[in-house]
Amino acid sequence: LGNGGSTLHVLRCLEEQYGDQWTSFTVLLIHSGGYSQRLPNASALGKIFTALPFGDPVYQMLELKLAMYIDFPRHMKPGVLITCSDDIELYSTALTETITFDQPGFTALAHPSDLAVGTTHGVFVLEPSSFSGKGGLEYGSCYRFLHKPDVETMQQSGAVCVRGNRPQLSSAGNGGDSGMASECVYTDSVFYIDHSTAKQLLMFYKQMGTLCCEIDAYGDFLQALGPGATPDYTKNTSTVSKEDAGLVRVRQQLYSLLQGTALNVIVLNNSQFYHIGTTQEYLFHFTAESKLRFELDLQPMAFSIFPDIAKSLDQLSIIQSILEPGCVIGPGSVIEYSRIGSGVSVGKGSIVSGSYINFNVDIPSNCFLSSVSVKITDRVEYVTMVFGVGDDLKKRVKLLSDIHSLQFFGASLPECLDLWSIEASDHLFSSEDTCLGLWTARIFPICSTLSESVRMSLNMLNSVQHKSAFKLSGFQLLSVEEMLTYKDVEDMLKFRKHIYDEICLQRQKEKS
Repeated sequence: LGNGGSTLHVLRCLEEQYGDQWTSFTVLLIHSGGYSQRLPNASALGKIFTALPFGDPVYQMLELKLAMYIDFPRHMKPGVLITCSDDIELYSTALTETITFDQPGFTALAHPSDLAVGTTHGVFVLEPSSFSGKGGLEYGSCYRFLHKPDVETMQQSGAVCVRGNRPQLSSAGNGGDSGMASECVYTDSVFYIDHSTAKQLLMFYKQMGTLCCEIDAYGDFLQALGPGATPDYTKNTSTVSKEDAGLVRVRQQLYSLLQGTALNVIVLNNSQFYHIGTTQEYLFHFTAESKLRFELDLQPMAFSIFPDIAKSLDQLSIIQSILEPGCVIGPGSVIEYSRIGSGVSVGKGSIVSGSYINFNVDIPSNCFLSSVSVKITDRVEYVTMVFGVGDDLKKRVKLLSDIHSLQFFGASLPECLDLWSIEASDHLFSSEDTCLGLWTARIFPICSTLSESVRMSLNMLNSVQHKSAFKLSGFQLLSVEEMLTYKDVEDMLKFRKHIYDEICLQRQKEKS
């Protein structure tokens, strides 16, 4: 469905459940995270349940979102506030300023960002007359919305503004030294739809019947808005993850429906937008000296049991995990919901999620390791995906002869298959259409225990690193795509609960 389709679907569910009553609701709608191909430890349970390295017990993204938006409903007319689950908006306004969502049409928050950030986000071309560029919070209107534009497009369309030093919390009123002027664009995050516009969208969805393509709530709704909107974008499918035949037609219908609808913008000059939707962003914000880490007071150890020696390492993020004395965790690594034995060493910049490692092993640097419980028949079994942190799980090729361009931990996929005694054939990939990629490659063995599945996947990785054979031909193998089809969330939560209970028990012992 895409996040746009799921938004329409939610509106229909609200009407089915509440009838006309929903016209008086203020709704918070959070897209809880699709396939999460760039941060696969969040794939099985959804990005909105990503654990954060603070709180006792730990907070998840959902709690942070609720805390960030806690003041909004008081200043909001009936309507729907739409947000993603992998971004964090921090802002500061004067005591007398409030963020109010009460205008007809759409109202979006806007944050000053570097031009490079603008290329991967939505960018507002503001109406100059409605906006002075001064003060912490300003209400203005938007001439048009650009979706993931290149720098040239931003400059030509008038989206680029010149700013002095961005006003800091302690700025001396004049925005600092004007000699430090730099270019910025205003990028999107959260947006609000008033009730009558939400109702229009719902009518559109009912008339459509069934959706045959992915719709993007940001690109496909917002690009239709503002007096400068043109239908050109409806034919541009370069940023679409899966190009469906009906997409252009649906976009054109949405454009006709929404054309002329206002796009109001609340410019938060003193704000910061953070995205933690990729492995690199996740590692950076959780372990490096990032601004976000400082602003949220993220902890190196959150609700975990760990040997004293680990306390001295600050560049870590250990979240609801049990580490036994003797294990070594390299700087810049994140361990979440895992049990790590004494003979384990983890290299630098790695991610270990939902795993049980009770054998001696060296996990290399920049390794991504995440275990999933699966139920194919009636029995719970386990599969562990392993990749390089920088491997591109979104990359796809159309032909079997092109799979050499797919990289697994620095080696080409055919090299790896040779080492594992797996034949490269169409059956190797789980996807029905021509989507051949790491996401759909059936390379991960199903095992009867969690620790055995971790051991097998690390053996696969070891064979690639040392160019030594490791036969996988006897195993039933799954792709990441299939792991999510067969996932057993209940069992995964049970494992987390065991860790939680053990940590609570240990705490009680220490107190007594």
